[in-house]
Amino acid sequence: MKSIVVLISGRGSNMTAIAQALRDERWPARIACVVADRPGAAGLARAREQGIDTDVVDFRAFDSRAGFEAALASAIDRHAPDLVVLAGFLRILGDAFVDRYAHRMLNIHPSLLPAFPGLHTHRRALEAGVAVHGATVHLVGRELDMGPIVAQAALAVRPDDDEDRLAARVLALEHRLYPAAVRWFVEGRLALQDARVVLSEPRPGETRCLWGG
Repeated sequence: MKSIVVLISGRGSNMTAIAQALRDERWPARIACVVADRPGAAGLARAREQGIDTDVVDFRAFDSRAGFEAALASAIDRHAPDLVVLAGFLRILGDAFVDRYAHRMLNIHPSLLPAFPGLHTHRRALEAGVAVHGATVHLVGRELDMGPIVAQAALAVRPDDDEDRLAARVLALEHRLYPAAVRWFVEGRLALQDARVVLSEPRPGETRCLWGG
């Protein structure tokens, strides 16, 4: 039984999607705790409604990133997780923290990395005039929004897309993509080969590239 800790900053919609898939598909795993970096994160209530333990490490209570990350690591390590999942976690993490959870920390980013790392991805994609946009699940590395790519979801940009419509369509894809990637990790089917992620024993219909409408 694998132990998962999920880090959130906001509403926790990807956390909810992962928790739902875990229950419905009966993964050999449990979400041991959802940890937020602010007490007002709406995802904390969502987690408690599902019977998941929660914790808060309020970044505003610390004078330095090092102090915050030390407290965050302590909160995580109490649950001895096999996997740490960043699900809308908005803090930039330092190298020592990333190294502590190397190869067992996943993030989802709302673009087709390496395109558009950082913030305002949907606006930037529209401004760039891309025909295809999407989301990426990756192992967290030292460089922001980088690290070996686990899976991607893509959709065609529509002529009537604005930033909000495109964001909503990508988020719906994220709710399918992220649970699949977390399940692969839980099942031990992800491996690093020459700094690239490989999915072993793919099942019918499984693919590391998900397409949406």
